[in-house]
Amino acid sequence: MPEVAVVNTEGAQVGKIKLSPEVFELEPHASLMHTAVVTHLANRRAGNADTLTRAEVRGGGRKPYRQKGTGRARQGTIRSPLYAGGGVVFGPHPRDYDQKMPKKMRRKATKCALSAKLAEKQMMILDELKMDAISTRALVEILEKLGVEGKTMLVLGEPDEIVRKSARNIPWVMLRVAPTISTYDILNSDMLIFTKGAVAKVEEAHAK
Repeated sequence: MPEVAVVNTEGAQVGKIKLSPEVFELEPHASLMHTAVVTHLANRRAGNADTLTRAEVRGGGRKPYRQKGTGRARQGTIRSPLYAGGGVVFGPHPRDYDQKMPKKMRRKATKCALSAKLAEKQMMILDELKMDAISTRALVEILEKLGVEGKTMLVLGEPDEIVRKSARNIPWVMLRVAPTISTYDILNSDMLIFTKGAVAKVEEAHAK
């Protein structure tokens, strides 16, 4: 059972916590995590790109010139794909890119990602994160005291409006509320910071 230090917002160790081996001590499964990331990115695609076919382009109802005698190729409309401003052949049209992944596979991929981050020492546990007022500067100072660098995912146990508003203008900080974390978000972060409450919720949701 992995045991991890718990720190406060000053960066000082205030205790230790035992993490569930069912969630934080799995062998990384690269292909499963890859599938989860591909599914996540596919489901984020809007799929609203659209082009007009020759039937949808405005105008072009009149034959541009007579069929014979001009020495030019015959044309029935100036909205043919051969003309500038004409229709598009085989262009994109609105479609749904959604992919489905079984719940058990999604959960296992998330657990594999968490296990990999813990093994690589890219995970930190905070005893709690409380702020008296909305302040981006104060939150940045807390993260600096924790020695955090690069993309950081901050995971809370409960929604906190003060923390959310303090974090929203920090481009390298991503805020999540447990247990809603994805494999993509975990792997796309250089450091994970969980509060003790968030760890409990993640373990409860995934230790099944």
